[in-house]
Amino acid sequence: MIIMRNPILNRPFNMDRTTLISLLTILSFLVSCGNSEKSKLAKSIKVMEDTLFSETHPAIDMTMTTKLVDTYIEYADKYPNDSLAPVYLFKAGDIAMNLLDPNKAIQIFDRILTEYPTYEKTPHCLFLKGFIYENELKNLEMARQIYQEFLTKYPTNEFADDVKISLDNLGKSPEELIKEFQEKAKTDSLQ
Repeated sequence: MIIMRNPILNRPFNMDRTTLISLLTILSFLVSCGNSEKSKLAKSIKVMEDTLFSETHPAIDMTMTTKLVDTYIEYADKYPNDSLAPVYLFKAGDIAMNLLDPNKAIQIFDRILTEYPTYEKTPHCLFLKGFIYENELKNLEMARQIYQEFLTKYPTNEFADDVKISLDNLGKSPEELIKEFQEKAKTDSLQ
């Protein structure tokens, strides 16, 4: 017979060996079911990634790409405390930005910024969010705000110089940029 302390009533109670083994078996089963589902989801992601990003798969399969993004998000929804959750969300945001939907990418990057502020690629998410507003959505004022926020939060980040250049050139046409570049080259050659 095993005597344990009831944490709610704060008094001892008796538990026979069979009951304890049964409880431990049930607990073990519940934990393994959760890990099994998690493992299946991670394996499913790996298979889709291997298929989509293999050299033998030349065309982009938008159906599978969409499914992969949804599965990344599903993993993060089910296992938000897992170390892979922000990694998968970043991958989902990257794919959404490049292939699917810039608004969805912003939504995903915002989630990372909010839920995973210490994730190593959080600054990258903020930079990409500004990039999307500038280049995809053509919302230059929002892009300016995000770039300025980036420089305030991450002034020494590896993307800080890129952000400064983006701010300096925000809203300029390719022709204006070429003209400025030519004028700068001309001025530099005279010195």
